[in-house]
Amino acid sequence: RTLCLAYGGVLVCEPPALWWYPIENGLKPGKRVLVDKAYAPAGDPALGTKKNPEHTANSPTWFLNNWIVSANSTFRYRRVEDDWKRSATTFRGQWGLTMDDWGRPFYNSNSDQLRTDLVPSEYYFRNPFFRSTAGLNLQPLKDQTVWPSRVNPGVNRGYQAKTLKPDGRLDKYTATCGPGIYRGDNFPAEFQGNAFIPEPSANMVRRMVLTEKPGEISGVNPYNQAEFLTSTDELFRPINAYTGPDGCLYLVDMYQGILQHRVFLTSYLRKQAEDRGLDKVHRRGRIYRIVHSSKPPSPVPQLASASPADLVARLAHPNGWVRDTAQRLLVEKPSTAVLGPLKEIAGAAADPRARFHALWTLDGMGQLDLATLLHSLEKEKHPKVLAAAIRLAETALKTTDKDKVLPRLVAMVGSKDLDVQIQLAFTLGEARDPVAETAMAELARNAGGNALVRDALISGLAVREVEMLEQIFANKAWADKAKVNGGEAFIGTLAKSVFQQAKGERVNRLLDQITHQETPKWQTLAVLASLNAPPAPSKKKGEPPPRVKFVKLAAEPPALALLAKSSDKTIQAALKKLNQVVVWPGKPGVVLPVIKPLSSAEQARFTTGKAMFEATCAACHQAHGYGQDGLAPPLVDSEWVAGSPERLARIVLHGLGGPVTVLGKRWDLDMP
Repeated sequence: RTLCLAYGGVLVCEPPALWWYPIENGLKPGKRVLVDKAYAPAGDPALGTKKNPEHTANSPTWFLNNWIVSANSTFRYRRVEDDWKRSATTFRGQWGLTMDDWGRPFYNSNSDQLRTDLVPSEYYFRNPFFRSTAGLNLQPLKDQTVWPSRVNPGVNRGYQAKTLKPDGRLDKYTATCGPGIYRGDNFPAEFQGNAFIPEPSANMVRRMVLTEKPGEISGVNPYNQAEFLTSTDELFRPINAYTGPDGCLYLVDMYQGILQHRVFLTSYLRKQAEDRGLDKVHRRGRIYRIVHSSKPPSPVPQLASASPADLVARLAHPNGWVRDTAQRLLVEKPSTAVLGPLKEIAGAAADPRARFHALWTLDGMGQLDLATLLHSLEKEKHPKVLAAAIRLAETALKTTDKDKVLPRLVAMVGSKDLDVQIQLAFTLGEARDPVAETAMAELARNAGGNALVRDALISGLAVREVEMLEQIFANKAWADKAKVNGGEAFIGTLAKSVFQQAKGERVNRLLDQITHQETPKWQTLAVLASLNAPPAPSKKKGEPPPRVKFVKLAAEPPALALLAKSSDKTIQAALKKLNQVVVWPGKPGVVLPVIKPLSSAEQARFTTGKAMFEATCAACHQAHGYGQDGLAPPLVDSEWVAGSPERLARIVLHGLGGPVTVLGKRWDLDMP
């Protein structure tokens, strides 16, 4: 199903397992090693009629942090001393994966042309009570309109209104896949960092020019109602775009008649395929190379036979493919002879991308020493390279070097650069040190108005929220609301996490703090307003009323009675809203449901439903049920799922077309 060169061998997916084969002399495969027995279970032939290869892991890619990440997967891989490690990561798209010069992933789903993560997603796993993930799954260009050069009747929902334009061309993306960020040296400078996005149903490739501002990336199609590349051949099916070793752009053309798997195939598309013989076109794939007319392709570097010293020099190459491959080869076969040159590049190379690669190469080799790290933390001027050094400092925070590294990190809290602020917010949460937490409070006061910084801080405060809030309440610098940037949101989000944990001792400790006279009123209100009151019913016809999510405590918090005596009308109003959500046994007017164990018949249905969910639904809504932006809305707590069983059955049988509102957010996608 998929291949990836790694550690002198090749990762091979033979569904459902991921194996690693060493490459021996004569390009022969050696004895294979099992990396993951369940890498692509939905493509497992043993599943028979339940098999659905359309939605399962693919495109393993060696990222600049030396982890191998896949699309359509929640795991990443790395080999440490001949032992393969697997770690959790966030789900990224459906087919194809790419990255920019700073190692940020770009991906997509069939009806959503491009998404990206501005921050490392793994940090968000630290706090299970906090599900906001600012900086992930961002959409550079919301307009999904496409401009093919031929009619496109052979699409799965071609019979539905607005799927096709009046002239028969596809109106919006429906099979987007395999994006590539151009990082080569053949195209002119204005193409650097552009995204190239295949759309095989429309027989075309989009070029998206990406522009970055602090905390955001936006995209635009540079051609007016046109595309970078289109074909009048219905069988032209571009599915992946890559930067090549010669600096040119490469396209994989599947040249296939039918794109849709049988699980989702409509009768309309089946007839389209049979009428024009599309179902008979197989095994005609080809690869295109696109060369700019102003410059010949660069010579292909022979990196497999390059010396370690030559590989180090290649970290400054203008072609990103060369830099990436040189880093990978150096990490795969560490050589002590290159440590000096690598450290010199990390501290003094003219190109910040070379310094970035050198730091990550040293880390991948296990050779990033304290002196090199401190030099970068103290002298580095480029914000993205400095952010990488801050991230790499986390290893030192867990050793005796902590006393030398932590003060340097704390000294950066006043930085005005957003990249530095965000990474500091993440990294200080790893220190688990009172000094670090004081710095986090200061960072929250200065930059907490930015959602990226705020979320990064909260992700590192799991089960330490009350302690942070107590520090804030006691800090006079936090007293004046006008001098605190984003203070209400920061305090409210921390308080919400405490309530959701529903631990009586922690909730009582928090509420006790806001009954003190010295606690500023605005902070008290931020805590009381942290849980949303029941939302108003939807006015849109056919949409179910929103669900109320209660916080269940073992007993009534004593501080509520004290707060109820307040003469302040705003506190009384906030307390009234909180009281609608927080419940406990014996609370007047509240009857808590009794949870009964499943009968044997119910358990059998549950087991069958679980298997069906994993085979069909989890591909988009995810195994955890929280969905993914650009792909599918959440099922957990959804008013559509927990409401009328008759309506839910009709959705499962007949699908659902947007726009619909789920948990207060609008979704305009189609579900088969």
